[in-house]
Formats: sequence, structure tokens, C-alpha cells
Amino acid sequence: MSFQSDQPLVAAQACWVVSPGQAEIRHETLPPLAQGDVRVRTLHTAVSRGTEGLVFRGEVPPSEWQRMRAPFQAGDFPGPVKYGYVNVGVVEAGPADLLGRTVFCLYPHQTRYQVNADAVVTLPEGVPAARAVLAAQMETALNALWDAAPGLGDRIAVVGGGTVGLLVAWLAARLPGCEVQVIDTEPSRAALAQALGASFSLPGDARTGVEWLFHTSGQAAGLATALRLAAFEATVLELSWYGSRAVSVPLGEAFHSQRLTLKSSQVGHVAPAQRGRWSHRRRLALALSLLTDPVLDRLITDSAPFNQLPEVLARLAGPTAPQTLCHRIDFPD
Repeated sequence: MSFQSDQPLVAAQACWVVSPGQAEIRHETLPPLAQGDVRVRTLHTAVSRGTEGLVFRGEVPPSEWQRMRAPFQAGDFPGPVKYGYVNVGVVEAGPADLLGRTVFCLYPHQTRYQVNADAVVTLPEGVPAARAVLAAQMETALNALWDAAPGLGDRIAVVGGGTVGLLVAWLAARLPGCEVQVIDTEPSRAALAQALGASFSLPGDARTGVEWLFHTSGQAAGLATALRLAAFEATVLELSWYGSRAVSVPLGEAFHSQRLTLKSSQVGHVAPAQRGRWSHRRRLALALSLLTDPVLDRLITDSAPFNQLPEVLARLAGPTAPQTLCHRIDFPD
């Protein structure tokens, strides 16, 4: 690639997990902009509580160090590592047709960055930058619906009322005739589930005989609940990722007599039925286009300035933030 050597160097700051349980803001200098690249000034990022919590705590198992790499990750597990994949910003240098456009990129938490123009997706009309931080979770939820492919009128349960689970419920509730229930141990999720078009239940009160169950709680007890509620020959789709933690799965009791299917879903690959027609970029563009509904703003429960991100990561990785769904990080002008 060629670039203009007389371009001024650009300063940036990025958040790094330097060791398990410790993050810090580091200074970087961007090289001259290469032909075909864009420089983006970040407006917002978001913390993926599940995955970034595992990264922060150093719980990514060595067997997954390569498969778990984020698209623009720097460094290696367990650290120091610059990790993240939810970034919304404004193009301030690069091809003329992108200058000034607000874009989404699977880039870590950094004030300014440079990538090939093909790596950014412009925000659709009607999707504000502050809401676009839900795009990665929406893409995960979209892929999960593709993996399951429930039919019209099916009964659907989502066990785990976190950000991804609630987005799954929001998408599923738009399928004609489907009954969608969110199941969570936190009663405060009820009003939000109902606003998204689903009903709500605590685990002990949830209906049984469900054809499609999505498990997103990240807890073994949640997976056991999903299996317990399943109808004959139902499918439980597992979206939780446990890192290095061992999980006890109750495959006795009625698992075999009910002929249940336990299936994994992971956003790193497009669902098999769509893989021949859909690229990752097209799927991400669809996820962004689904974010026009203002009700989804209710999933962004917390925000903090970029300079507080190390403290935010520490708090979200611990047990003291049960009410937090999507935590947005706001960057300085």
C-alpha cells in the first residue's frame, strides 16, 4: 500500500487489558493513512459484558486463544490485549464518499483508528450513533434466529434477560403468531420484556411445553431451566459462552425420552442455512437496519466517559452490576 509520507502523525488512546483483572488507557500514534483506508474518530463504543468479562478476568482458555481473536485485536491472550468489537464513529479522513459519514466497525475501544474502508459499514438513516452500539448484539441475536428457524405460531422462550436475550425476544416477537416469553431471575426485567413485545416469568413460574428455547444467561442453572421447559423434540439453542468454566448439564431425567436437541449458536459464522447467500458484512448491515425502533434505547442502561473504561470493565466483570444491560462508552469530541 502507498501513502503520503508528508501526512502528520495522529495521536490516539486505547484501552488495553494488561493482565487479568487490570486495564489501562495507553497512548498510540497512528501511521500515515494508507490508500483505501479510512481514519475514524470514535463517538461511542460498548462493552460486551459476557465476552469482555471473560477477557478481562483472563478466562479465555488457551485452546480458544486464536478462535477468540477479535477482528482488530492487538496483543495476545491473556494479555496485554486490546480487545473489543463495538465501535461507532465518524470518518474524518479517507475516500471522499465516506468523509463525514457515521460508521460502525468491529474495532476495540480507541479514540481514533485506521482500517480499510471495506471494514466499516455506514449507519442507515434513522439509526442514531448512540443506539448503533447495539449492532453487534443484534447481529448475534439475528444469527441465533437463523440457527433456530422457528415457525409461525411456535412457542418460544428466552432464558436470560440480558442484552442478547432481550434482542432475541424482540426479533422473535415479530414472528406472526409466536408466543415469546423471557425468563430471568431479576423481576425488574418484566417491564422491559413487555415493552419489547414478550411476556416475562421467573424460572419457577415459566410455562412448559416450549418448542424453541434460547439460553443466554451464562449460568448452568439457566441451561437446566431451558431443558426443563422444553416440549417433546424441542430444540434448546445455547448462546452462552463459558470460557474456561466447566458447566454441569442435566442430560438425565427427560432429556432422552423427550428427544431434545441441544445446539450451539455462535456469531463468528453465518448460520448454515444462510451461509451460501449472506456475507458477514451483509449480515451486519441488516443488524444495523433493525435498530430504528426507539424502544431499543431502553437496553442501553448505563454510560460512562472513555477515561473511566478501566473502572467500568472491573465493575462489569464482577458480581456488583446485575442491573446493567448494554454499557455504552462515550468519547470526547
